Amino acid sequence: MKKGLNLCAEEWVEVRSKEEILATLDKRGQLDGLPFMPEMFQHCGQRLRVYKRAHKTCDPPNGLSARRMESAVHLENIRCNGQAHGGCQAGCLVFWKEAWLKRAEPHPEKPSADQRVSGSSGVQPQFHNNACTEQDVWSGTRGPGEAPDANDPTYVCQSTRVGDATKPLPWWEPRQYVEDYLSGNVRLTQMAASFLFFIYHHLAGSGLGFGSFLRWLYDIFQKVRGGTPYPWRMGQVPKGVRTPSLKLGLREGEQVRVKSYPEILQTLDENWNNRGMYFDAEAVPFCNGTFRVLKRVDKIIDEKTGKILRFKNEAIILEDVVCLARYAKCRKFCPRSIYPYWREIWLERVSSPPKEAAQD
Repeated sequence: MKKGLNLCAEEWVEVRSKEEILATLDKRGQLDGLPFMPEMFQHCGQRLRVYKRAHKTCDPPNGLSARRMESAVHLENIRCNGQAHGGCQAGCLVFWKEAWLKRAEPHPEKPSADQRVSGSSGVQPQFHNNACTEQDVWSGTRGPGEAPDANDPTYVCQSTRVGDATKPLPWWEPRQYVEDYLSGNVRLTQMAASFLFFIYHHLAGSGLGFGSFLRWLYDIFQKVRGGTPYPWRMGQVPKGVRTPSLKLGLREGEQVRVKSYPEILQTLDENWNNRGMYFDAEAVPFCNGTFRVLKRVDKIIDEKTGKILRFKNEAIILEDVVCLARYAKCRKFCPRSIYPYWREIWLERVSSPPKEAAQD
């Protein structure tokens, strides 16, 4: 880009045409190391709203630190469906480079002659001399030199390329938090609450002898105001004892209640795991809430290896339940909104199961 659009949350954009986007990509189907995935073609020409500016992100397979990304946003409810990546069910929020977008009015009117020539953004993408083709984008979903019909393919997607498309971002770098606020990603009240908890958490874990009291006091205060309990409690399953399991046979669309945090702690070991699945502090705010099952997850792409990873035990995704990075230190306010996975033992059915589920 000659200059960025500097898009903010809730702005309206139009996704450029397939031909315009292809002209910004290299022969691997990437721009600045970030792939444009085949799953994104269906949105070309659509008017969509910015969810959040993707000026930073997380990269869990390669560490807990945040990563800086240039000139990118997430669009509302645009998640990868995995059709070009082995049916991956992770449902990752898609990154959109600003070069693939142009500004649009919330209520479009007939464009003027100047707008038809230059586009509503007034910013033109930078084109590659060797234009990428749609076939190049499809080929870019596989590892270098890998045949399309390989039995055990190595997939390339935006999530596997986060490390190459970003730069390290220290947690203490203040400009990121200014951008969080100015972009509309985070409200001041949310920011203040998160930083206050960060200070409180460090006091509780300082080893000065009053950590238990501070955690108890925090829980009392939050209970009075109906807030989230202290989210860093130790799992209760003793070392060497296998964590419990429960099969509910949940189906898409069923309504469930997330159990209380103390109930879930009874199913976790000292590393916050239940049969290999980590229960993150970011999931604690959803305890005691009622949600619909979005889907069962059987397979995802391992972001570190690019290989399909199949779950040995059940994993559930809940509708509108995403990581908000409120309690993280190194990736605070990450806008990526990853779906947490839930064990069925952490949930309880609210509505009756569908007839076919009961028969099964």
